[in-house]
Amino acid sequence: MAIQKIIEVLSIKDYFLFFILIFATYVFNFYYKYLTRPNPLPGPLPLPFIGNLHNIAYDLKLFYEECRLKYGDICEVMLDGHRWIILSRPEYIEKIMSSKCLKRFPCSEGLVELGFYGHGIAGNDVEKSWKYNRQFFTQALLVPKFMDNAVKLTNKLFDELSGYWQSLGKQNTSNNNNDNWTLETDISAWFHAFTNDIISIIATGERTYSIASYYNTQSTIKSEHPDALVEDGNKFVKSIINHLEAIMFFMLVGPFWRHYVPIVGNKANFYLKNRDYINEKLDFMIKKRRKEIEEMSAGTEMRTDMLTSLIIANTEKDTTNIKIVGDETFEPMIDEEIRGNLLDAFGAGTDTTANSICYIVYYLCKYPNVKQKMISEIDSIFSNKSYLTSDDLSKLKYCEAIIKETSRVMTAGNFITRCMTEESEVAGYKWAANTIFQLNIVGVHSHPEVWSNPEVFDPDRFYYVDNGDDKQLENKYSLIMFGGGPRICPGRKLAMDELLLLMASFYSYYNVELVDMHKPLKIVSALVNNVQEMKVRISPRIN
Repeated sequence: MAIQKIIEVLSIKDYFLFFILIFATYVFNFYYKYLTRPNPLPGPLPLPFIGNLHNIAYDLKLFYEECRLKYGDICEVMLDGHRWIILSRPEYIEKIMSSKCLKRFPCSEGLVELGFYGHGIAGNDVEKSWKYNRQFFTQALLVPKFMDNAVKLTNKLFDELSGYWQSLGKQNTSNNNNDNWTLETDISAWFHAFTNDIISIIATGERTYSIASYYNTQSTIKSEHPDALVEDGNKFVKSIINHLEAIMFFMLVGPFWRHYVPIVGNKANFYLKNRDYINEKLDFMIKKRRKEIEEMSAGTEMRTDMLTSLIIANTEKDTTNIKIVGDETFEPMIDEEIRGNLLDAFGAGTDTTANSICYIVYYLCKYPNVKQKMISEIDSIFSNKSYLTSDDLSKLKYCEAIIKETSRVMTAGNFITRCMTEESEVAGYKWAANTIFQLNIVGVHSHPEVWSNPEVFDPDRFYYVDNGDDKQLENKYSLIMFGGGPRICPGRKLAMDELLLLMASFYSYYNVELVDMHKPLKIVSALVNNVQEMKVRISPRIN
C-alpha cells in the first residue's frame, strides 16, 4: 500500500528526474571504473552503453590502421563491457601465441546464444574436445590422398568455370566461332562462387552449384545442372555468409541491445533464424551420409571428404588412426560435433580464399612487371601439361611470394582474438586472467619498424633464391596469414595449394586486366575484408 501511495503522488516530472538520476549515476560509475582501471592505455574514449562500438562500426580495417598510427603499438578499446587490448608488434603477439594458457574467444553470452561457442575448433575452448578436433583436422587435411583429391577437384571445377567464361564471351561477340572473345565481368562474384563450390565438395562431398548459379544470372543459355539444385545451393551459400557476419555481431553487441532495442533485435533474430536453417541443412547432410555409410558393403572404398571422415572417426570403418590424444580415448563423434567442424570448414575456406585471389589479381594488374615474372614461372611449370599436381605447385616459388606479399599489403582478416586464462605479462604489463587481446594484423603488416617500405608492393621480399640468400622474417609473427600458436589454421596448406592452383590455371590460359585501373577495390570491412565487386576484362591467351 505504501508503494502504491508513493506512485500515486509522483508526477511525470518526478519520474523524469528519477530517470535522470539513474542515468547520471550509471554514467558516473561507468567513467569512474574506466578512469581507475589497472594499466590504463591510450585509445578512443568509450561511451556509456555502447563502449567503442561506434568507432569500429564504419570500417574495421581503417579503424585498426588508425589504432597503431594514433595510439601506438599497444592500446585499448571497450566492447560489450570488456576491455580489448590491441597489440601491433610481432614480439607482443609472439608472447600471446606461445602461451599455453590461451583461448580463442572469451566465454561470450552472445556466441553461446548463437551456438558458435564450444563446438568444432574455432569457437571451442573445451580442451579435450578442441584438442581432438584439432588433431583430426590437422592429420586428415594433410593426408596425401586428401590433398591430391582436392587438387583434382579444383582442376575439374576450373574447367567448368572456364567453360562458362567461354560461353559468355562468345555470347557477347558477333562471331561465335571466333576464339578471340573478350569478357567483361565481376571476377569477385566468380571466385566467391568457385571457393564455395570447392569447399562444399571437400567438406561434404556435395556441391553448392554456386558457379552454375552465378552463370545462370549472366547468361541466356542456362547451365546443365537442375534449377532446384542450383537454387538450393545458392540459398545455403548465402546463409553461410550471413552466419560469418553473425559471429562478429554476437561477439561485439551486448545482450541488452540484442534483446531490447528493436532494430538491433530484429537483426539478431534474423541471424538466429539463419543459424537454425544452417543447422537443419547440415543435420540432413549428416544423417543422409550416415545412412549411406551404414548400407555400404564390406570392402567398399570410402570417398575422400571431411564429412565421411568425421562420421567414421573412431569406428570400425576408421582408417585414420586418430583415436587417442595423450592418454584419452575418444568415442565416435555425435552429429552436433560434426556440424561444428563442418561450419568451421565452410567459414574458413570460402570468403578468405576468394578475397585473397581477388587481391592477388588486383595487384598483378597494378604491377605488370610482377605479373610477367609470375607468368614466366607458371609457363615453365605448366609447359606440356594439362593439369598441375601437388608436386608441381611446390615449385611455384614466385607465385607463393606473391601470395604472401599480397596478404601483407591487403590482409584477408583485420584481427585475431585471444584470451589469456591465467595472469600473464605482455608488453611490460601484468594482465589479469580472462583479459581479451586483439592481435592487430593490419598494424603489424604495415609497421615501418617491421617492414622496409611497407607501402610498396614487393613480392621479392618473400622470394627465396637458389644462391642461399634467403630473406627470412626476423619474427615469424611479422606475417600473420593463418594465425599462429596451437590455434594456427589447420587448413593452411589446403588454402595455399588452392590459391597457387587458381593463379597458375587462370594466368596460364587467360589474359586479365582491370576495366578501370584507377578505381579502388570495393571492399566491405568486417570480420574479413570482403571484395564486393571487381570488374575485369578476360580474354584467352594466344600462345
